[in-house]
Amino acid sequence: MNRVLVILLFVTACSSTNEVTTPAGIGSAEPFLFTDEAGQVYLSWIEKTDSISNLKYSKWTDTKWSEPVLVASGKNWFVNWADYPMLAVNKDNFVAHFLEKSGDDTFAYDVKLSTSTDGNKWSTPFVIHDDGKQAEHGFVSLLPYEDNFLVAWLDGRNTVMEGMENMDHHDGHHGEMTLRAAIINSAGNKISEWELDPRTCDCCQTTTALTSNGPVVIYRDRSEEEIRDIFITRFVHNEWTKPQAVYADNWKIAGCPVNGPRADARGNNLVVAWFTAAKNEPAVRLIFSQDGGESFGRPLRVDAGSPIGRVDVALISDDVALVSWMEDASLKVVRIDKDGIMGDVKTIATSSEARSSGFPQMTRAGDKLVFAWTDDVQKTVLTTIIDSHAF
Repeated sequence: MNRVLVILLFVTACSSTNEVTTPAGIGSAEPFLFTDEAGQVYLSWIEKTDSISNLKYSKWTDTKWSEPVLVASGKNWFVNWADYPMLAVNKDNFVAHFLEKSGDDTFAYDVKLSTSTDGNKWSTPFVIHDDGKQAEHGFVSLLPYEDNFLVAWLDGRNTVMEGMENMDHHDGHHGEMTLRAAIINSAGNKISEWELDPRTCDCCQTTTALTSNGPVVIYRDRSEEEIRDIFITRFVHNEWTKPQAVYADNWKIAGCPVNGPRADARGNNLVVAWFTAAKNEPAVRLIFSQDGGESFGRPLRVDAGSPIGRVDVALISDDVALVSWMEDASLKVVRIDKDGIMGDVKTIATSSEARSSGFPQMTRAGDKLVFAWTDDVQKTVLTTIIDSHAF
C-alpha cells in the first residue's frame, strides 16, 4: 500500500499542524470527509486499479487513519472530478453512493447507494431514482435525518426524449435538469421522494444541512434568463418550502460553472458558502442565517481577488465559521464571524487549478479541522489535521 506524507505549507507559521499519512494508494482521488454526531471523522475516496474503481473509506483514530474498508467496486463507474462519492453515518448505520454508467451516452449514469449496519459488510448497490432513463443523475448530498437518511440529487430524467436516450444532450438539453430528494431507512428502503425544483443548473454540487427546524437543501438554480444563483429549500412541517435565493448575485451565465455551494448548521444557525462571478468578478461569499435558512444576513466576501471557487465551510461556533476555497493554485482558509470580522487568510496546501485536483474537503473534529484534497502530481489523496484555535 502506498502512503504519502502530506507536506503542509502555511502563509503564516502554525505550530499546531499535524502532518499525517493516508491509506489512499496511488491512483486515488475524489476525497470526501464526514463527521458523525459522535465526532468520528470518516474519509472516503475512489481508488483505481487497472480498469476497476474502488470506493473505500477510513476512520480517524486520534493519531492515524485506520486501515481502509472497501464499500463497493466496479468496471463501469462514472468517475468525475466534480461529482464525487459520499459517505454518511447515522449512529450504527452507514450509507454511501457512487455513480454507475447506464448507457453509451457520456452523461448516462445512475446514482447507486449501498448501506451497512456495521461499516464492514455492505448491501448490494441499488438505484435511488426509479425513472429508468438513460440520463444524467448525480451531484448527490447525504444527510442523517432522525433514524433515516435524506438523499438529494440532480436528476436529468427530463433532459432526454423518448427514443433519444443514446444522444449526448449535456450541452443542449431537450428538457430541464431537476432537483429531487428522498428519505431512505437504514435498509435502503425509500420512504418518501419529492421533486424540489423543476429547473436547476446542470452540474453544480448540491449540499444539505440539518437545522433545528428540519433539513435544508441548497443548490445552484437556473432561471429562464440563465441567472444561476444559489437557492435553498427547507423541509418544514413535513413539506418543502418554495425555493428562494440565498442571495441575489444575478450571475448570468450560459453554461454551468461546475461550482456548487456548501453549508453547515448548529441548531438554527446556518452558514452557506459559494462561488460567483457575477459582473465578471469572481468571488467567494458566505452568509449567515439565525432562523434555519428562512432569512439571511448580508453576504460577506472572503477571497483575495482571483478565486476559482471549490468551497467548503464549517461552523466552529454559532456565529463563527471557517471557509475554504481554491485560489492561486492553493487551498485557502479563513475564520470569519457573522459581522464580517476576519482572521488571517492561511494557505493550507499548494495544489493545482486543474480539474484533476478536484474539490478540497474540510470537516470539524472537536477542536480540530481535517482537510483532504487530491494531489494531481502524486496522484493520491492527501490529508492534514489542524487545531481550530490556529485560526
